[in-house]
Amino acid sequence: MKKIGLLGATGSIGIQTLDVIREHSDQFQLTSLSFGANVKKAVSIIKEFNPKFVVVKDSQTKVELNTYFPTLPIDVGKEGMVQIARDDKTDIFVNAVMGSIGLEPTLEAIRSNKTVAIANKETLVTAGHLVMEEANLHKVRILPVDSEHSAIFQCLQGENPKSISRLLLTASGGSFRDLTRQQLEDVTVERALKHPNWSMGAKITIDSATMMNKGLEVIEAHWLFSVPYEQIDVLLHRESIIHSMVEFRDRSVIAQMGTPDMRIPIQYALSYPERLSFQHSEPLDLLKVGKLHFEQMSFERFPCLKLAFEAGKVGGTMTTVLNAANEEAVSQFLQHKISFLQIEEMIEKALEQHISIKHPSLDTILQVDEETRRRVHSFLT
Repeated sequence: MKKIGLLGATGSIGIQTLDVIREHSDQFQLTSLSFGANVKKAVSIIKEFNPKFVVVKDSQTKVELNTYFPTLPIDVGKEGMVQIARDDKTDIFVNAVMGSIGLEPTLEAIRSNKTVAIANKETLVTAGHLVMEEANLHKVRILPVDSEHSAIFQCLQGENPKSISRLLLTASGGSFRDLTRQQLEDVTVERALKHPNWSMGAKITIDSATMMNKGLEVIEAHWLFSVPYEQIDVLLHRESIIHSMVEFRDRSVIAQMGTPDMRIPIQYALSYPERLSFQHSEPLDLLKVGKLHFEQMSFERFPCLKLAFEAGKVGGTMTTVLNAANEEAVSQFLQHKISFLQIEEMIEKALEQHISIKHPSLDTILQVDEETRRRVHSFLT
């Protein structure tokens, strides 16, 4: 029985993680969880899975949840998530929260010798060097949950990482993949939230539409697999059947394929190195699919992808700025305060105004993150 601590239980990845735990209740047990402010959804989760410890966003949410569970230990905020990471009753720490708030709990989970299943791109984008240094020091395995990184991880099983020639990440293209730059000027939040292939949360769906999501994945892949940015490519693949590929130095290419269902990579991260059945997912029918299509990604069409590659190559705190500026700009767009194209404009402006600090400490990263968010807010005035 593997015991699971889950950050972000009421989000898209969190709910699908619970599907996996429910499907294999003889294999997995939820011992603790965190969520934001969706008390209604959390109440049903707590009643079903009976975690021993819960963390909520703020004191108001804690008071509300206490009316349903007066004896349940409930903590608040980042400090509470760190306690989940330290829990000695947890075997696997699943980071499924959105944003850089997942960084410090992840570091604490590594130091507490937990296996980390990571769906939180921002943690590695913000401080990949710190996370991987700690993981290597404590000999802790970081298991990817994102479909693209899980695909690469699966393709590398039994392979020598030194034989890698290229990583080929695939991208669906998001909500606006067929629109021109001119047509993007007046798109709405509602249209942006309609992803053609995947069911995801609001922030990641917008990131998919701007292609920043893929940019963050490029940086994440760089850290997870120790591959230079010059050896990472992105292909537009509309069907989302091939989740990513690895090309080796002998020109062999191994691809991981499957239907677009996030529960499969989630389950693989929880069950690794074993594979468990999952009866609720559709089998891949290649005859029905018929054809698979691939197109070159255009930096002109998707500037956010270009910004991510550039920030990654500069390194240091530049990727911290990239992530923080993106989070704030997307938040402004979702609140109807800026246009869709202003997202990339704000990110680029924040990057231009920053001088990267090489090999930053955690304190420096947190300071730069906070300064960047203030700077992006100042762009509105």
